[in-house]
Amino acid sequence: MTIARRRFLVSALAGAATLPLIRRAEAQTSPSPSPAARGGAAAEAAREAGAMELAILADAPSTPTGLAISPKGRVFVMMPRFTGKEPYTLGEVAPDGSVTPYPDQGTNTPDPERPQATLFHVPNGVFDRAGKLWLLDAGLPNGSGPPVPGGTKLVQMDIETNEVLRVVPLDPGVEPTSSLNDLRVDTADGRARAFVTDQGQDGQGAILAVDLDTGRVVRRLGSHASTRSQKGVQKFVEHRPVLRDGGGGKPQTVQGGANGIALGPDGRRLYWAPLMGRRLYAVDTDSLLDAAQTDANVAAGVEDLGEKGMTGGLGADAEDRVYLTLQEQNALGRRLPDGTVEVLGSDPRLIWADTIVITEDRWLYVSAAQVNRRPEYNGGTDLQKPPYAILRIRIDAGPA
Repeated sequence: MTIARRRFLVSALAGAATLPLIRRAEAQTSPSPSPAARGGAAAEAAREAGAMELAILADAPSTPTGLAISPKGRVFVMMPRFTGKEPYTLGEVAPDGSVTPYPDQGTNTPDPERPQATLFHVPNGVFDRAGKLWLLDAGLPNGSGPPVPGGTKLVQMDIETNEVLRVVPLDPGVEPTSSLNDLRVDTADGRARAFVTDQGQDGQGAILAVDLDTGRVVRRLGSHASTRSQKGVQKFVEHRPVLRDGGGGKPQTVQGGANGIALGPDGRRLYWAPLMGRRLYAVDTDSLLDAAQTDANVAAGVEDLGEKGMTGGLGADAEDRVYLTLQEQNALGRRLPDGTVEVLGSDPRLIWADTIVITEDRWLYVSAAQVNRRPEYNGGTDLQKPPYAILRIRIDAGPA
């Protein structure tokens, strides 16, 4: 089934249920008239960005940061175990928006005695060119602490048979404070490699490069200026600073190293950015797996591509343009190869824009994860409001 047809079916099947949800979301996010406006004073409206449309309302049981869409239109969400109370970490979204554990609840029940057979904390996943699903497991059953030995891994799945095809351990590239976050898989033109961001529980991030032919894992750019949480920056989402509850009731600035990641169209360039940082970085992908390259040589090849706003996930298209989840503006941006950054669309329902998926039919999907509404950022009160929106916008190129 094509993605377009799936979306039409969502509308047809959900019918009276979906439309009120959309209207209710719009009603909740429509600003009240200012006193001046109510009094009849003239005011100039803010400049509008492009319109985005609601594609899916996913009734996920916990915060769905990750998103993957198969070539045939099946939709999967990834829900990291921030606390250990999450019922499952990987789910499939049905046309009616309901979410069920994938492939089953047993696989989603962490078992330290079977670390490569169960899923602990899956922040994201992607489909390769053959339509196989690759999952990133950070090995954190409770969201923090040292990863479970053997629990950090890449898992390749055949979603037609629901079978695990391969497990690639990532233990050689992780540290006790690791928090693996996002991945890209490159299987074009005979290549077989993956790249993973580690944002670090302490904000000291890194990039993991994986040779999928041999299973070799290399940790690069550990605590480099481009991968670590950057000091002196503050993120604002929904008109409020994002502050984590600290000891003694004192809010603390959030830390987050290398987070979003994207691959250029020929697989030669890797893009990334820290969660807490406003600049975009890039490096030659071959250098990351080249055993002859020292860490210092790799670091010397990092390009600072300049300001791009506060982002979560990244994406890239076939024209080597990098897409940006502009979390502070509830918007989607795009960086052109010449460095120009443009805003493509915005929507008040795009709360904590997170994962980007670009499909072959030139739709860009982006998840609204509502991370800023989690209890740890709101004095222990959970302000998340399921179902979670997945929005989309038409673009003029296919995926990289």
